[in-house]
Amino acid sequence: MSSLLLRQAEVEGCRVDVRVEDGTIVMVGPPGEVPRADVVIQCDGGALLPGLHDHHLHLLSMAAVAASVDVSGRLDQAIRSAHAHARSGEPIRAVHYDEGRDGPLDRWRLDALAPGRAVRVQHRSGALWVLSTVALQEVGALDEVGAGERAEAGIERDHLRRPTGRLFRLDDWLRARLPRHAPPDLAPVGRRLASYGITGVTDCTPAADGAYFEPVAGAVRSGALPVTVWVTGGVALSETTPPAPLQRGPVKILITDHAFPSLDQVSEGLTRAHRAGRAVAVHCVSRAGLLLALAAWRAVGSVPGDRVEHASVVPFESVTALRELGLTVVTQPGFMAARGDTYLAEVELDDQPDLYRCASLQEGGVAVGGSTDAPFGPDDPWAAIRAAIERRAASGEFVGSDRGLDPASALDLFLGPAAQPGGPPRRVVPGAPADLCLLTVPLGVALLHPSSGSVATTIVRGERTYTA
Repeated sequence: MSSLLLRQAEVEGCRVDVRVEDGTIVMVGPPGEVPRADVVIQCDGGALLPGLHDHHLHLLSMAAVAASVDVSGRLDQAIRSAHAHARSGEPIRAVHYDEGRDGPLDRWRLDALAPGRAVRVQHRSGALWVLSTVALQEVGALDEVGAGERAEAGIERDHLRRPTGRLFRLDDWLRARLPRHAPPDLAPVGRRLASYGITGVTDCTPAADGAYFEPVAGAVRSGALPVTVWVTGGVALSETTPPAPLQRGPVKILITDHAFPSLDQVSEGLTRAHRAGRAVAVHCVSRAGLLLALAAWRAVGSVPGDRVEHASVVPFESVTALRELGLTVVTQPGFMAARGDTYLAEVELDDQPDLYRCASLQEGGVAVGGSTDAPFGPDDPWAAIRAAIERRAASGEFVGSDRGLDPASALDLFLGPAAQPGGPPRRVVPGAPADLCLLTVPLGVALLHPSSGSVATTIVRGERTYTA
């Protein structure tokens, strides 16, 4: 592998030269005192950071969204147009449905928009699919029986026991019944991630089948996905080792509000993961969900690396419990900018002060890591960094009662190690992996208006993956 010299980079406030060999930083020293290398990058005083790590996203969903119909704000028009242009028998996959904006959606509305066609529409949260009648027939969800106990719990029915077309948290069940297609192309996702200065991600999909990991591993091996990838998987995969070069992360446990699990069910999931030597990442988006998760942790105990995903609503009195249990919160401040006005209109008034805490968690001794939840949230971590500072909805209204983070602390949300979100930020020092993000300007300037437009070059294991 060739050597690399980054000349005149700003590292921790000082101008230095940085030498990389075999994917590792080997020297950081005064300009002119570090030996030349095979490849030289002139940094001109731009900040050199550790590469950003997105601690919670969904890679295959990101790729699938790119090949889907976007119904944002124009559901009827978008479905009718897709139906008019699709070949006979070709299904339609649509994304970004929002009931607050687009109105109620069921199979009968889809049947009217695309008669005789299989249509699947995903809710913006990723928790709900709405299927047309033809699509329901294809996956066997129109029968009174035969779908299976787990599926029946997620198939909504009306007062006549007819499926409405609304399926909650049944991604794996649906995937197993849909026609097999080539996995979505992850190369465009890889290019977007690299353009943000991202060098590592944690895929938090609660997959129940190890086959989910194969296309992701293949894309990393081929270079189409030029990042280090940590994966979770659901409780059923607690004992599973993902294929190389994927890294094994925590086990994902869902606490969903449409089908609330029992305390015993959550506790059993925690116990199984811990016995397999795994930490857990527990999905909690409501006050009740968080309180249930905390009760389960109190019952069975926590281990280092256990984390709460989203923590959309955290009552202030729960901060102490999070600290005492040694839990980390991995949250998505970008949602405040993207959905803040919806939260202010629809979230219970008692819960609004507790939305997307960051500063009060850190002040209470709780580690906080940053993420985007892409594609269910905006995929740009710099937008999330800006939102963590400003805490404003698109209208300009403040979201929640927390103060905003200072810019450096907001950036640090994405600089913690993959296995320790919210831990001490990684540094550009000898011996560290050469996973780096070079900015066009000094850090102080970049943090005045955080933007991915400031990213000049991304380097993974000593190799450039992006150049502006």
